[in-house]
Amino acid sequence: MPAATIRPRTDQDLAACVTALATVQRADRYPVHWPDDPEGWLTPDGMLGAWVAAEGPAVLGHVMLTHTDPALADAIGAPAEELAAVARLFVTTTARRRGLAAELLGHAARAAVADGLRPVLEVDSGATAAIGLYERAGWRFVRATTADWHTADGRLAVVHAYSGPAGH
Repeated sequence: MPAATIRPRTDQDLAACVTALATVQRADRYPVHWPDDPEGWLTPDGMLGAWVAAEGPAVLGHVMLTHTDPALADAIGAPAEELAAVARLFVTTTARRRGLAAELLGHAARAAVADGLRPVLEVDSGATAAIGLYERAGWRFVRATTADWHTADGRLAVVHAYSGPAGH
């Protein structure tokens, strides 16, 4: 099997991204609630860039950078205009354990730094695999806050804010 490459996402990738996201949602409940417009969910206002891990036309993973919302900027303790939020990071279940999530995370963080921005992210406290990935990659936990949305089991989500490692 050829090695996956990380490349900018194109409009032609969106259908494959939605298909990949559907496999992740079935396996992991991410996103917790399937969006009414999954292509729109993958292309939100404020998107700074998006990348895919691909083998040929197959999309194996996805990540994006977005403008940071005021709540995350407040949790980080920095002006939103100095930050870029890593978002919509996922890898299909069949492509896991190949380091693709770490590659995508690193790629997005380096892109933020190249644009003069500090990479940040937030994650549901129940996403222990994702939290492990972030912490192994050197991301620093900053603060936990209660969100305004519910997890799959009906509790109010507690989100952890992380700041990217200095080396990016």
